[in-house]
Amino acid sequence: MGLTDFWKGRRIFLTGHTGFKGSWLSLWLERLGAEVTAVSLAPETEPSLYQKLAPWNDRGHHIVDIRDAEALLALSKRFKPEIVIHMAAQALVRRSYENPAETFSTNVLGTANVLDAVRQTPSVKTVLVITSDKVYANNGSGIPFVETDTLGGKDPYSNSKACTELVCQSYRDSFFKGRDLRLATVRAGNVIGGGDWSKDRLIPDFIRAFEGGQPILLRYPKAIRPWQHVLEPLGGYLAFAKALTLAGEKELPEALNFGPDPQSFATVCELAEALGLAHGVKNVWKPAPGKHLPEAPALTLSSALALSAIGWRPRLTLQQTIDWTAAWYKANREGADMRAFSLGQIAAYEETAS
Repeated sequence: MGLTDFWKGRRIFLTGHTGFKGSWLSLWLERLGAEVTAVSLAPETEPSLYQKLAPWNDRGHHIVDIRDAEALLALSKRFKPEIVIHMAAQALVRRSYENPAETFSTNVLGTANVLDAVRQTPSVKTVLVITSDKVYANNGSGIPFVETDTLGGKDPYSNSKACTELVCQSYRDSFFKGRDLRLATVRAGNVIGGGDWSKDRLIPDFIRAFEGGQPILLRYPKAIRPWQHVLEPLGGYLAFAKALTLAGEKELPEALNFGPDPQSFATVCELAEALGLAHGVKNVWKPAPGKHLPEAPALTLSSALALSAIGWRPRLTLQQTIDWTAAWYKANREGADMRAFSLGQIAAYEETAS
């Protein structure tokens, strides 16, 4: 059964649909013909990717804080979804230092609220909770993390996501065993792609610097990250949710990593320089002055389990990821219809599977 055959008409409850990854997933689900009710905060950036893509205009989208348990439960009971995809989060490391309590309340209590709504919604058969590659206790060795590695996290964001994994484990063991329901978590690497305008992320910071004729300031230029195009993990989420829903008696992992090919692991400055070449400029970065909040020097993932369990593998090289990202922002600067352009990139990505 292909993606379109599976997702067409499926009732999906999606959280975080106005964010970067959520906007892309919303558009993809619309293309696949899913029936979606979505909740999120209002878009936080201007420009807004969500507003440019305008998925499901005026259909089933609600501005709701996931810390509002009553609102989540009411929507879930009314919509009666079969699949829940929980993406809503406070997702910025530096912001987590500035507002740690907000980060924990959104990422931990918010997830508990989503799962509690699931607990009281008998129609739900599959729950996929998106956490992060930063859930692992990181000693900076650079050895790719596997799903059985110890969870941890020093900064509030990473720690809150590790706590999210424990919340999922508790609900799975306490409430969902014995029920026809699969709950799994997914952990993805550093995603890039068109339409991200968040603060303190490499691509939007680069685009702002490039358009302002200035070099980008890098806090940790030699830090290693598993860069991948946003469509890569989203394709993994769709494939995993499908596999969980159709699993029957088949055993599937309770967590999967979705990371790029090891050749796509690169330092921050290497990616900045490659972006510069894609935009026809050199000398695109310089070290940011002053002291900086701590970040892991190396972070890499193994996706071997995703390959063996559901047949997922990354499809784009690092150069293709950079080229697709640069092309999106170039088209946007030139006034293109970015909804149509983004649908074109999704179609092109789907074709890489054939």
